[in-house]
Amino acid sequence: MTRRPFALATATVLAVATAAGPTAHAAPATAATPARAATPVDLSPVQEARGHSALPEGWQHGAFIEIFVRGFQDSDGDGIGDLRGVTQRLDYLKDLGIKGIWLMPITASADHDHGYATTDYRAIEPQYGTLADFDELILEAHRRGIGVVMDYVINHSAREHPLFRAAAADPASPWRDWFVWTPQPLAELKDWDIWGKTPWYLPGEDVPPEVPEGASAPPKPESTAQAGAGSPRYFAVFGPHMPDFNMRNPAVVKYHADSLRFWLNRGLDGYRLDAVPHLIENSAKDWNDQPESRVLTGDFTRLIKRYPRRFVVCEATAEPKVYTRDDICGSAFAFGLERAVIDAAKGGDGSVEAVAKVARFFTEAPLSMATMLSNHDIFAGKRAWDQFEGDEARYKLAAATYLLLPGTPFIYYGEEIGQAGVAGLPGDAPLRAPMSWTPAPGGFSTGTPFRPASPNLSTHNAQAQAADPGSLLNFYKAMLALRNGQPAIARGRYEAPLAQGQVLSFQRAYKNERVLVVINYGRAATEVTLPGLPAKARLRALHPQPPSGSAAAIQARALAADARGRVTLTAAPLSVQVFRLR
Repeated sequence: MTRRPFALATATVLAVATAAGPTAHAAPATAATPARAATPVDLSPVQEARGHSALPEGWQHGAFIEIFVRGFQDSDGDGIGDLRGVTQRLDYLKDLGIKGIWLMPITASADHDHGYATTDYRAIEPQYGTLADFDELILEAHRRGIGVVMDYVINHSAREHPLFRAAAADPASPWRDWFVWTPQPLAELKDWDIWGKTPWYLPGEDVPPEVPEGASAPPKPESTAQAGAGSPRYFAVFGPHMPDFNMRNPAVVKYHADSLRFWLNRGLDGYRLDAVPHLIENSAKDWNDQPESRVLTGDFTRLIKRYPRRFVVCEATAEPKVYTRDDICGSAFAFGLERAVIDAAKGGDGSVEAVAKVARFFTEAPLSMATMLSNHDIFAGKRAWDQFEGDEARYKLAAATYLLLPGTPFIYYGEEIGQAGVAGLPGDAPLRAPMSWTPAPGGFSTGTPFRPASPNLSTHNAQAQAADPGSLLNFYKAMLALRNGQPAIARGRYEAPLAQGQVLSFQRAYKNERVLVVINYGRAATEVTLPGLPAKARLRALHPQPPSGSAAAIQARALAADARGRVTLTAAPLSVQVFRLR
């Protein structure tokens, strides 16, 4: 591989880029960074302009919503969601209780769908709008106390990216070293096996046009074995359509640093950094989650957090707990927890073991991890509605679990209304249908939607759910109201976790505030004794709140811990109980 020594590409490069003075305009022409006039994309330096944050301290402890912009709201009738559409729906998000938005890729892309094949890191995908639309979204979100972070794809570009095209067309191109190449024939690269395929491809190698249903990405074709002697191959861990950047090249690192600042300077509140364990590969054996990738991720995180009140969350499937360290990312998705939460809530075989795993998770993991039930990738599971097969009682248990546990919860758009996936579509497409706003597709777009509507559109749409007091939407609102109104839930310690069969209990504590959560995943009422409460603490019901003067209200007022800090209560079947301890 033609990658430069790692030491040239990390902290020193980022520090120099950050320290660029106010008179810096363009990098000098070098073999790695040619004169700006010759560049096919904007590579100009971007100096730090931190300003101030419009958001309150601790905003990132609230719940986020992950939005696939293409599928959220169309504002102009072309059947494709856009940034103006997101702005139009900000009041819905505020009413839901959302404190942060994660925008899936909104930069210009070659795929014009999922957006992870980037062609310009400083331009908006034309179908989504303009930079002015982006600025308006940031402004209006901030007016509502909502932060906005966006996906940033560091590891790879699209093969249609102008720099890769130039690099592939000419071995002497000044952009050649921006990507990873080898002259070795495929036979000498046989030890390279990433997810069952070689990561080395010839320029122009075909990409299969169809993605099998259930696949998380287009399958990587077997690379052509027959090629001319010395025919160079490029490295692409996610397939030939997305070539990896050479992250050992200081010019590449600087370009990403400048591009990150480009959006931060416009008021963006942070990033979800994509696929960061894949930034550096050392050999066919040592290719995943190398120490150098962690160091480089930490450098980018520090750059971002030089801006006030910015948030970073990383996708790191191999070792997410490690990436949650402050010196790497600060937060990472808790892959695996979602499976345990769903298995516990389903109440079937293995439920008791899953409840115990959920109880134990945050005794072994940082409390700053990001949590979810599902997301845009099929490898993380189908939409929650499909996983629960429409069982709303158990759906609510799963929602309550991850919204009340530690961590920063990320709700996948449509999850809060029980939107179903669209069967029969390839790859991740079943998860990325238009948002179900009304009983008819017209709520999403006045034109023809880019993808079929959810099959349960007529019943599980935002309009119908808002009118039903017992709906999933109103349950999500209740859970988020608890999170937003109780600092102990939003940012408190995790104490006294206990799994008793199918009953989970835990406490959240912040300063002098303490909250007790009890969730019964079983179909039978269960009497449980809970230790570890403050001695003689009284329990005040926060959820559900019994009608004033009712027998349930009188009984609830009598609940108190004994002198040893124990309380015995009955957990109703399939129930969530939340108490304030006084």
